[in-house]
Amino acid sequence: MNPGFDPEEIAQLKNECKAERLNFIYVDDELEEEEDENSEHAHVQFVGFYKEKEVIYDALIYTLRLHHSTLVYDAALERVQKEIPGYISRDERTGNENISEEDDEEAELLLTEFIEEIEENEEITVREHVEVDDEFEYGVGLEVGLNKTEINEKVINDFILRFNTGRLQLDPTLYSFSGSEEED
Repeated sequence: MNPGFDPEEIAQLKNECKAERLNFIYVDDELEEEEDENSEHAHVQFVGFYKEKEVIYDALIYTLRLHHSTLVYDAALERVQKEIPGYISRDERTGNENISEEDDEEAELLLTEFIEEIEENEEITVREHVEVDDEFEYGVGLEVGLNKTEINEKVINDFILRFNTGRLQLDPTLYSFSGSEEED
């Protein structure tokens, strides 16, 4: 059974939320320690209803700018891997790879070029979205992309309130960003 549907787990989360004086709690991720200054995403849990049953939602909420830059990076990396077969990005390496410094430098240059090309041609666009994963191991998983400059307590509270009351209205506009754009 999925523990995110367990009334005891739900009651415990409600108590934790009450103690924090919020309608959600932050989930501590291993990555969080090094990215504490990042205000473009948050991993939270909150109580809501799914198919008329009370449930814990496990939500990853992020800005459209972050979502866009991730998609652009992935597309650029795919192109690099076509040019340099077997190339593995630095953040995916385990330490056993045998990648020469020349290949690494060439790949980094190509990556930068491809990113600039993809952004310049606006090949990738994103819009506000909520993806629901009801096969999640704990409750119901949500991936939420919002057109906000940062993800803070007010944005999260507002999202949860609208989501739980069925009043969430997503912006259907397609957006594209450029890495060189200044933050608003």
